[in-house]
Amino acid sequence: MDHIAHNLATLPLAFAALLPVINPVGTALIILGMVGEAPAPVFKRLALRVTIMMMIFIVVTEVLGQTILRFFGISLPVVQVGGGLTLAAMGWKMLSSGGKEAAPTPGASDEEAVLERAFYPYTFPLTVGPGTIVVVLTLSAQATRPGWQATLLAHAGILLAAALLAALVYVCYRYAPKLGRMLPRSAFNGVQQLISFILLCIGAQIAWGGVSALLASLPAHP
Repeated sequence: MDHIAHNLATLPLAFAALLPVINPVGTALIILGMVGEAPAPVFKRLALRVTIMMMIFIVVTEVLGQTILRFFGISLPVVQVGGGLTLAAMGWKMLSSGGKEAAPTPGASDEEAVLERAFYPYTFPLTVGPGTIVVVLTLSAQATRPGWQATLLAHAGILLAAALLAALVYVCYRYAPKLGRMLPRSAFNGVQQLISFILLCIGAQIAWGGVSALLASLPAHP
């Protein structure tokens, strides 16, 4: 039992590392601002789709991430730059449009349009983006242990942490309208603007981390 507990120690580490980059509560408010007024069943279906896609994304990244990047000749710093710029562009678009994109009305066709965007942008890059890729790949690299059983348990700890976060994402996204109603309307608009700005800054920070890593990899001039 001690052996199993030792190797599953990656679970709290992975949970702590992934929580701030996934940020279920903050991202739920961002998605609420983008979706706008929609019936509760739409948020329930959207939450389920995003949760499933999030888990598939993390599993593929954890198992095949390094292989995929090597196949396409992409480095982690380049992923940071591209993903960071994407997040920054989304943050700027939301900020310049008053904290929200064009919100759909409760019509059936608009509800389907919301669900069609479940992967992009609601799953990627809002829920799991370049920061998640970097964290998962780093955790995966550190999970290699002496012996296949220890390695398997360490990777299982990462995936269990992701499953716990997926459950948290589902709850926050499903009840995003209730989260929004906890705030006065004026305060909610202010929070949306603040979150849009934070999203812009997060994207810029991720992109800058990639640029810094690329600059550091350049050969020094004599």
